[in-house]
Amino acid sequence: MTALSPIGGHVSVTGGLAKGGLRCAEDIGAEMIQVFVTNPRGWALAAGDPVQDERLRESGTLTFVHAPYLVNLGTPTADTLEKSVATVRHSLLRAAAIGAKGLVVHTGSAVSQSRDEALRQLHERLLPLLEEIPDDGPDLLLEPMAGQGGMLCATVQDLEPYLAALDWHPKAGVCLDTCHAFAAGHDLSTPEGVRETFDALHAVAPGRLRLVHANDSKDVCDSKKDRHENIGAGHIGAQAFGELMRHPAVAGIPLCIETPGGADKHREDIELLKKLRGAS
Repeated sequence: MTALSPIGGHVSVTGGLAKGGLRCAEDIGAEMIQVFVTNPRGWALAAGDPVQDERLRESGTLTFVHAPYLVNLGTPTADTLEKSVATVRHSLLRAAAIGAKGLVVHTGSAVSQSRDEALRQLHERLLPLLEEIPDDGPDLLLEPMAGQGGMLCATVQDLEPYLAALDWHPKAGVCLDTCHAFAAGHDLSTPEGVRETFDALHAVAPGRLRLVHANDSKDVCDSKKDRHENIGAGHIGAQAFGELMRHPAVAGIPLCIETPGGADKHREDIELLKKLRGAS
């Protein structure tokens, strides 16, 4: 019997990581959650509240953490690199404290340096962070981007040199964002495109997929634009999400929405994905 994918979303933690996050999860019908544990748009590292951490951990809720957006481990700028390393280390510790299964980190950009130089830098600076994670600690989940600028990883195929730079460390997993993949050129709007994309992911990084960010796209395939849309309201279309949940590589893998709108829209997106899961 094929394992069913838990379906949930990125939740607000206003009022406390557990108090706010679990309340939001219940409101939108989420079976899993993703949270920020520090300011997503700044470098300040929040210490967290041990009481809230314990409440979330003891709730047993399947949880993932998303690292701040400023993190770029491919940057040639020394200050940004040092802050990125510190932020990832801090986020991994916070993820462990709340019992999260993984920390999602954007794969970053080489900016003005060569891809080879950026990959060597990943080996030097990110691999030691992976080595610090205990066996029972969270995985570090690499999220390919939409392909804009000097992004190090956009297509599924880009994951191969990226993971190689990390010596295929067992704690390095993958978070695939459907909007990003579509923008990077993977045509997920057709059943064939879904199969080709996840077949390729399995060939490049077998067993590495840990999380899917389920987002439709406001823009067309290969647009290189990262603009999320509600499920079924964009160019990917609702049926693609049912198709991907039928793919063996996605069996049992959590789906997390990061779609526009408030609670009502998020509840609708999650309900639709659950219906598509049932139909699959």
